[in-house]
Amino acid sequence: MSFTLPGDTRSAFIGRTVVAAALEVHGLAPYVWPATHIVDELVAVTVRMSPGKDLYVSLRHREDAVRLLVWDQHPHHAAPDTATLCETRRRRALWMLAAVVDDWGGEWGATEASPPRGGIKSWVQLPR
Repeated sequence: MSFTLPGDTRSAFIGRTVVAAALEVHGLAPYVWPATHIVDELVAVTVRMSPGKDLYVSLRHREDAVRLLVWDQHPHHAAPDTATLCETRRRRALWMLAAVVDDWGGEWGATEASPPRGGIKSWVQLPR
C-alpha cells in the first residue's frame, strides 16, 4: 500500500490511522503497535525537515517482514559539513523510532532518494 500525505504535522495522525487499518485488514495485527509508532515518528520528523511538501508513505509485507518507507522532499546539501549535520539531526530526532525498531529486532535507515526524485528515503523493516 502506498499513499501521499501533505507536509503538515497533522499528517502523522492520518499516517497512523491508515497504517493501523491496513495491518488489521491484512491479518497483521501484531504489527499495529510498532508500525503506528514508527510511521508517526517518520512523518513527524520529515514534516519538520520539509515543511509544506508532500510525503510519500509505503507499507509492504514481504518475506515475513513488514517494511515502512517514508520519502520526503528535503533538498540535497552540497556542502559536506551541512549534509553531515542534517543527517545527524535527523537521526537524533528519530531516537524513539530507533528504540522501537531495536526492541522488535528490526532495522532502519535513511538515504538520499535516487534521481530524478531527490529528497530522503527513511525506511524500517520489522521481522515476523
